[in-house]
Amino acid sequence: MSPTISYKDSSRQRRPGSYHQSMDMEIKPPPPAPYMDNHVERLGEDDTEALLQEHNSPSYMVPRGYRAELGSILLLLFLYVLQGIPLGLAGSIPLILQSKNVSYKDQAFFSFVFWPFSLKLLWAPLVDAVYFRSFGRRKSWLVPTQYILGFFMMYLSTQVDFLLGDVEGKSPDVLALTVTFFLFEFLAATQDIAVDGWALTMLSRENVGYASTCNSVGQTAGYFLGNVLFLALESASFCNKYLRFQPQPKGIVTLSDFLFFWGAVFLITTTLVALLKKENKEVTPSKEETKGITDTYKLLFSIVRMPAVLTFCILILTAKVGFSAADAVTGLKLVEEGVPKEHLALLAVPIVPLQIILPLIISKYTAGPQPLNTFYKAMPFRLLIGLEFALLVWWTPKVQHEGGFPIYYYIVVLLSYALHQITLYSMYVAIMAFNAKVSDPLIGGTYMTLLNTVSNLGGNWPATVALWLVDPLTVKECIGAQEQSCGTTAAAELCAKLGGSCVTTLDGYYVESIICVALGFVWWFLLGPKLKKLQDEGQSSWKCKRTN
Repeated sequence: MSPTISYKDSSRQRRPGSYHQSMDMEIKPPPPAPYMDNHVERLGEDDTEALLQEHNSPSYMVPRGYRAELGSILLLLFLYVLQGIPLGLAGSIPLILQSKNVSYKDQAFFSFVFWPFSLKLLWAPLVDAVYFRSFGRRKSWLVPTQYILGFFMMYLSTQVDFLLGDVEGKSPDVLALTVTFFLFEFLAATQDIAVDGWALTMLSRENVGYASTCNSVGQTAGYFLGNVLFLALESASFCNKYLRFQPQPKGIVTLSDFLFFWGAVFLITTTLVALLKKENKEVTPSKEETKGITDTYKLLFSIVRMPAVLTFCILILTAKVGFSAADAVTGLKLVEEGVPKEHLALLAVPIVPLQIILPLIISKYTAGPQPLNTFYKAMPFRLLIGLEFALLVWWTPKVQHEGGFPIYYYIVVLLSYALHQITLYSMYVAIMAFNAKVSDPLIGGTYMTLLNTVSNLGGNWPATVALWLVDPLTVKECIGAQEQSCGTTAAAELCAKLGGSCVTTLDGYYVESIICVALGFVWWFLLGPKLKKLQDEGQSSWKCKRTN
């Protein structure tokens, strides 16, 4: 329904997390652990520390306060802010397209843009294993990737108006936009892999905990800048009402201006990092090396083949079908009904404190041996909220007046979104807790990232399908022209030429909402207990057998 603060797959997540006009969120595992060598190492809570220092290293003997590494912490924070910019911009495009009346099939096609962050496990081993030792393991990928991103954004700034159909007589080129932003997000996901890896070694043992803080704060701030702030400043009505004395036909910034500015920031920042920032030379090489790309992929395949893991993957890939209409389509429907996209974006701001507090509260209930009980209990409430979203969309045009929407309408939207976040986070934290609980500690990083990737894909594919099905399920009639229909685009154009107009008699969104909720409850009754039963599996069912 709303423009959430998208939590990228911080595996890293989406999200807010989540199709990222959606209110789903993608799951973030802990910072990535190195891929395993032939010898056995424990990669549990202490794997990050083991990466950073040997017991006889000087920095281990002399503890460092965060002030001594403030520069590195601020650099990490800024790199994660840069990472959030492409996510936020991509999340704003569906709202812009919706205001241009593109079809929901086009929206479904564009939703593939959000898949790279969920699929980055497929090429993460390559980023981890191939590098120039003299330049630095992480800089070998970070520097060229950010340079490409910078030049890509500057070039895109010259083309984006044409792609969006802002040139007279043109309609949005959804195919070109999808390919362009898919590459954009692919580069951002690759940058994320490099930054997550560098975060482990940039800071000392005492301060490595700040890496996750930099990730969450920086990424949220970047998404806010690229989505919420951009949509507000790009809106002529918002700027004229709140920021100007004299009305103007356009907002303060355009998408092309925004892309050019951040492209320049990427280029300048990358140059400074390449020239001035050195990678940590105190890291023990044997701890930082990987076995190899082939070994990593074999390991992933062996994990998936385990019966318990395979069952979990099948269940979690289908668990979010019931939420797909509510999460992927509701926000676009509100824009279609006249709610300004910048107002929807700004509703994400008061929700941020709730998103910070909820995991802390919910984790008290998921910390025990059966975290999936919380997932199971929250699911029917989230399904019912999906029906409430459908009622909200139906109610929206009834409260609209000439000056816009009343304050009480936005309060209802905000409360609905807050309730949704409570159920969403209950399920999210429960899955995270379960994944951490069952992951084999000997291969914790690879194992947990795989489980989280599957969880993220379980939200991506239903969102894409839900968007695609809206148009086929919608029924329209041609009013004002006899013996005409509106079943296809060509038929609708013919209806208009003959003086008629296409009127929706049955909105596919409402049909889809009911079907999705029904399927969700079927899953909850039939497959939900099977998911809970996985908690009773012994630890041996989740351990991966490896040979030296």
